[in-house]
Amino acid sequence: MKKSSTTYWLKSALCTGVLAVAAVGSTGCQISEGGQTLPSPYYIRDDVQYFPAGAEFKLQREANAQKAFKAQQRLGGLP
Repeated sequence: MKKSSTTYWLKSALCTGVLAVAAVGSTGCQISEGGQTLPSPYYIRDDVQYFPAGAEFKLQREANAQKAFKAQQRLGGLP
């Protein structure tokens, strides 16, 4: 009788271990990568983030001012 109770205990411990590993594996892991949380378990219900396209060159006004200054220098306007 002792042998069957040991076998029962081993089977139940093995089954519990397999179920625990399956439960942990099915929940998913969240990591932070580049400001995003990946993978999110609620990714289907998440709001879509929209970032409108901006100017590709952020310093366009400064570049235009420098071009105008250099052109003015070449023409002899300012030293």
